[in-house]
Amino acid sequence: MPLFKYTFDTKMGSQTGEIEAETIDQAKTILNRQHIKFKSIKQAGKELTLFESGPTQKDVVIFTRQFATMIGAGLPLVQCLSILGNSVENKSFGKMINDVRLKVETGETFADALRRHPMVWDDLYTNMIEAGEVGGILDKILLRLATYMEKAMALKAKVKSALIYPAIIVTVAVVVVVFLLVFVIPMFGKMFADFGKELPLPTQIVLMLSNFIIEKWYIVFVMPAALFATFVYIRRTEKGQIFFDRIFIRAPVFGPLIQKVAVAKFTRTMGTLISSGVPIIEGLNITARTAGQKVIELAVLGVIDDIKQGKGLADPLREQGVFPSMVVQMIEVGEQTGALDSMMNKIADFYDEEVDTAVAGLTSMLEPLLMVFLGVVVGFVVVAMYMPIFKLGEAMG
Repeated sequence: MPLFKYTFDTKMGSQTGEIEAETIDQAKTILNRQHIKFKSIKQAGKELTLFESGPTQKDVVIFTRQFATMIGAGLPLVQCLSILGNSVENKSFGKMINDVRLKVETGETFADALRRHPMVWDDLYTNMIEAGEVGGILDKILLRLATYMEKAMALKAKVKSALIYPAIIVTVAVVVVVFLLVFVIPMFGKMFADFGKELPLPTQIVLMLSNFIIEKWYIVFVMPAALFATFVYIRRTEKGQIFFDRIFIRAPVFGPLIQKVAVAKFTRTMGTLISSGVPIIEGLNITARTAGQKVIELAVLGVIDDIKQGKGLADPLREQGVFPSMVVQMIEVGEQTGALDSMMNKIADFYDEEVDTAVAGLTSMLEPLLMVFLGVVVGFVVVAMYMPIFKLGEAMG
């Protein structure tokens, strides 16, 4: 959702805050319900110049690791923020860090100051920081966060690498076929008009398709755009997200990969939160919101009530029927031995390797299939155009 900045008066002077809302009117309504008498409100990000952009995940990772090093070396928190805010290359990120520093100087906790920028530091990040502040192990928490985010970025890159190659091949196939149908096939069509005999069926199909694309080009472009817009609209609804996520996770080729990525993300996040001292209920809530897969999110949220009633984590997860039995059994062993956090991290490491293997296998399997697909599609068009020429040569012979 869009982020809005507002200013309000306190005993210490004018202060600024941030709130997420669909529209500025909704933001005003929320503030009024909270009895916050704001002076002004505007959408965040308006102050960025043409050459500025928001911080990337890599920027946040570098900030976290550098911050951990400084805190571990004994530098005061405010001094660390001052150094980092004035040294980062991304100017908009530097403004955010300096804003956090100002809030810390006025008495807010570091975690609460970070929560004012939820688009950069999410619930997982701020809750771990809060646990680190309370436990006096902020440097260790920051290192865990940096490691967690680096591994999450690596996992995301692996999935992207698995999808980029097929997307490129399919795009090339579509561009080549459209080029042939729009610019090449019409020339053959004019030549075949005086052929005097019935054209072969493949040739008729290609000529009809070429005429349709040229004459009804608006349908060709509007229909995919309309279907994509409909998909995006439905996907944004809760029911639509559940429906499509269930299809994706059960898909024959990409389904196992999606499940492995989801399990790796869940166990890595949960293991990091538990080892940082975050309560398990709070950890499950955070993990569910950051799952990225609605099926996994509902399964995680579904176990919270059972845990509140005194049950362990393994049995409720088993009842959800979403996670592989091996994962549930390892979690059960982790609970029995009192090493749930380390067991979660071991599961995540195992599934990271499984994702590597799955991506490599998927790429090696799709590469020849996509090349065959490209060859068959282009070859069909070329052969369909040359079939009448061959028949003409036979007739003349």
